[in-house]
Amino acid sequence: MTEAIQRESPSPAGAIRLPTIVCSSVVRSVHQGESHGGVYLVDLERGDTTQVLDWADANIDWEGRGGDRGLRGIAFHDGLTYLAASDEIFVYDRDFELRGSIRNPYLKHCHEITVSNGRLYMASTGFDSVLEMDLAAQTFTRAWCLRYSDVWKLRRTLKLRIKPSFRRYDPSGSVGPRPADTSHVNNVVVRDGEIYACGTRLAALWRIDGTRLQSFARTPFGTHNTRPFRDGVLFNHTKTDRIAYASRDGKVLRSVSLPTYRLDALEHADLPSDLARPTFGRGLTVLDDHLIVGGSSPATVAVYDIDAEQMVRSVNITMDVRNAVHGLEVWPDEPSTDQGSD
Repeated sequence: MTEAIQRESPSPAGAIRLPTIVCSSVVRSVHQGESHGGVYLVDLERGDTTQVLDWADANIDWEGRGGDRGLRGIAFHDGLTYLAASDEIFVYDRDFELRGSIRNPYLKHCHEITVSNGRLYMASTGFDSVLEMDLAAQTFTRAWCLRYSDVWKLRRTLKLRIKPSFRRYDPSGSVGPRPADTSHVNNVVVRDGEIYACGTRLAALWRIDGTRLQSFARTPFGTHNTRPFRDGVLFNHTKTDRIAYASRDGKVLRSVSLPTYRLDALEHADLPSDLARPTFGRGLTVLDDHLIVGGSSPATVAVYDIDAEQMVRSVNITMDVRNAVHGLEVWPDEPSTDQGSD
């Protein structure tokens, strides 16, 4: 591990001792050979940040191993850390030594991942799919495709809330869906044994029940990291630079604004907003019933009290606006912990 690269003075956060967060970042608008992101351990209590991986290996096969997409979703199982890198899931030990990788023909542009009951779930954006893998058997077991027809762009423009087509398929077989990104599935989470998926174009958090797809909650277009929370849903509403807690019918009950910085303090702030912009919100996890942690750009990890609708603490990793947090999860104290970024 490298030395701590930055420290921010702690601020009061109540009685709870804040944990260490592991987060991945993506650096946009860079070239091959330059860093496309990395993985950091962020001690929220002390304000220390340590970079443990740098996605700048010149020996990477850019066509097949994530390309310029950097590292995204994070999950843990049996002392191992799983990191999503587009078309491949890398497996690291507690010291971030590479121990292997996972690939599948239907895994493309992977975003968030999670582990539940010994099974790894992956949001395969490039196939409009969620994949399931049995980690003990090291076999892919099930997959589900949530897809819109060829008129999805018109649907998005008109903001039509239409249920996607839905099919279950065998990710180890040869009769799965063709590559496409119509629903932009970007998150999968498991709660009480039930699988939930959402994406920027789905306009709902969908519950996957075997061969059935049911709407769990209405969400805005453009959300990331959507998950069940209390009696409703929690999500990064990236377009409005905030994290929101909403009822299942879509009414926002609480929200918090993401950290902002003076323009003259930012690096590469002159880039077009479609390449990189400040306050781009990605990454979300829950500490307890009211404290949540979210990521944003320039790479910042912050703790929020959703009931008080205020930021409790933030730790900045870099002021480079191109560098945005994506995957984010609590670093487990126990190596056997099953959990994942959602």
